[in-house]
Amino acid sequence: MDHNNILAVVLAGGKSKRFGDDKSQAKLGGKILIDYILSEIENKFDEVLIVANDPIQHLSSPKIQKTEDVKKNLGPLGGILSAMKWVKSHNKPYQWIASFPSDTPLFKMSLFEDFLEKVNEKESELFFMKTKEKRHNIFGLWNIDLIDQLEKDLENGSRKVEKWANNIGVKTINIEFDKEDPFFNINTKEDLEKAEKILND
Repeated sequence: MDHNNILAVVLAGGKSKRFGDDKSQAKLGGKILIDYILSEIENKFDEVLIVANDPIQHLSSPKIQKTEDVKKNLGPLGGILSAMKWVKSHNKPYQWIASFPSDTPLFKMSLFEDFLEKVNEKESELFFMKTKEKRHNIFGLWNIDLIDQLEKDLENGSRKVEKWANNIGVKTINIEFDKEDPFFNINTKEDLEKAEKILND
């Protein structure tokens, strides 16, 4: 699959309830949390879109754009829909959206490359990464053609990514890693401290 056909999207519209404030802006090793994922992906895609509802600091790059949710409080699925609508309203050529969370500082682009190599776009319109027995619903590849179904289902009350993806027919692709879990995400201040220790080791 051609990277030029994919828009990278970082979902940063969550409320960070367990963290206490906007975790995308937390400092980790002297760097803003969201910048870890941005610095991994921005050189690999033509454009990166951040979906965030509040003003945030982030890596400065002409490739990085920002948009808000088209409708608030719809969770990650709402963020995906907002990104798809951004593609349509700006007449962008992308057929796929690659989604990334803003709170996974250990994730490396090489894992996405491995994932992409295993994607057969004829098999599904939706692909998620999986490690061992865990499916990572925010690390996904979404076909833009899902936009109408997604919007309709959100209007009808769909909120859970897992359930919606199962109904659509998601294909999971196994990703292997050796040491620290690259999908480790920051939900609490304790998680931030743990990540600090991992990065310092």
